[in-house]
Amino acid sequence: MRLIKKLIHKNLDKLEGRTFNRRAARAIVLDGRKILLLYTKAYNDYSLPGGGVDPQEDIIEGLKRELAEETGAKNIEVLSEFGYIDEYRPHYKPEYDLIHMLSYFYICKVDSQLGEINLEDYEVANGMAPVWIDINTAITHNKEVMAKKEKSMGLSIERETFALELIAKELIG
Repeated sequence: MRLIKKLIHKNLDKLEGRTFNRRAARAIVLDGRKILLLYTKAYNDYSLPGGGVDPQEDIIEGLKRELAEETGAKNIEVLSEFGYIDEYRPHYKPEYDLIHMLSYFYICKVDSQLGEINLEDYEVANGMAPVWIDINTAITHNKEVMAKKEKSMGLSIERETFALELIAKELIG
């Protein structure tokens, strides 16, 4: 799979130390110019559905599980690989110095009608909800949030916005 971006958080001066390694799988689901995203009220941002894959879990099975849980997607079909982002950032837990996350992006197809979602408690508390939205509307929104440097802004918005821009350029035109 191709590397599409390497992100190193500005507060990291070295990429060594006690490192927590994490793999994540993220779905790209398109319907014309619309894309299936998650809007998170607490962060006021749009992100691709998906998330952490358990250490022993197959990446594709983890992708399907996350996509179904977060969006209610049914009949998930993984069409192709899109690329991955290699990311380093400080870890919030004191037992680690940094987190190294590899986010793998896959182009998927799902039934247009979404079913019931099964969010984790923190996702519900953060006001996460699946939405079909014009990709450029989502990009513009995220860029405005980043420009304002909103207090609630998560570190992932840079990764997600970069991915959305690349998807718009390469898959939608």
